[in-house]
Amino acid sequence: MLRWALAFLIVAVVAALFGFGGLAAASAGIAKILFLIFLIGFLVTLVVGLAAGQRVPPP
Repeated sequence: MLRWALAFLIVAVVAALFGFGGLAAASAGIAKILFLIFLIGFLVTLVVGLAAGQRVPPP
């Protein structure tokens, strides 16, 4: 998903350089949304992984 966010960011930068304002804004918006989804997913898996690693097995 991070690759898709970076791809849309690159499309937004290229579109902005060529003067396509609407396309650049749309691509940048999609890149932001995908990055936020990636970030939330990363944080959730990090918390779950840390919580699973702190369990103490019974003796």
